[in-house]
Amino acid sequence: MSEIKIPVVVETVIEVRIVPATSCYIIEVVYEKTNQPQIHSTYIAGIDLGIDSKVALSTNKPGVKPLLINGKPLKSVNQLYNKRKAKYQSHLKGNRKTSHKIEALSYHRNRFVENYLHNTSKLVVNYLVTNNIGTVVIGKNDNWKQGANIGKKNNQNFTQIPHDKLVNQITYKCQLAGIKVIETEESYTSKTSAVDLEQPIKHETYRGKRVKRGLFRSGTGIVINADINGSLQI
Repeated sequence: MSEIKIPVVVETVIEVRIVPATSCYIIEVVYEKTNQPQIHSTYIAGIDLGIDSKVALSTNKPGVKPLLINGKPLKSVNQLYNKRKAKYQSHLKGNRKTSHKIEALSYHRNRFVENYLHNTSKLVVNYLVTNNIGTVVIGKNDNWKQGANIGKKNNQNFTQIPHDKLVNQITYKCQLAGIKVIETEESYTSKTSAVDLEQPIKHETYRGKRVKRGLFRSGTGIVINADINGSLQI
C-alpha cells in the first residue's frame, strides 16, 4: 500500500473518488461546506469576460479600483496547443484520429486551463469579499459556444476558453461566500460609453468608440480601458 497522505481542511469527508486519466489517476475528495450568511450590502460589481483581459471587474463602491485579470497566459497555452496538435495530427497514419502524444498534450493543456480558472474565480471572489460587495452581475454572451463574428483567429481563441465553466466556478464560490450572482446579456456593453452614462442598448450613433487596442474614448474625450468600460455597462 502507498504511504502517500493527502491533507484535507475539513473534518468530515463524504467520499473519495479515484478517476483514471490519460497518464495518471486523479483523486477527488468530496465534502460538504456550509454557505456563509448573505452579505447585506448595496454595492454591486459587474464582470465582463474576454480573451486578453480574462476578467474585467468594476464596482459602484466609491474608492475601489477595478480589477483586471490577464488572460494572455491562457491564450498562449491554447495557441501552443493548437500548433503542436496540428503537427502531431499530420504524422498520423491511416484513419487514426489520435495518438499517445496528442492525448498527453490535451491532458496537460486541460489541467492548465482547470487550474487557471480555479485561481481566477478565487481571485474574483476574494476581491468581492474584501470590498464587501453583496451582488455581482456577470455579462454572458450567446456566441460563447459557437464563437462571435470577430475573425477566425479570435473565434478559435474565444471558443477554446470555457467561459461557462468560469461563470459556474465564480457562481458557486460566490454562493459559498454569501454573494448574490446575476447573469445578464452583455450586448452593446462594449459599444456604449459608461463615462457618458449611455444606456447599453442599440443606438443609431454611439457617443464613444475604441481608439486603440484595449482603449475606449468617451464622447467627452476621456480614455479608459475598454474592458473596464464594458464591465461598467454590465
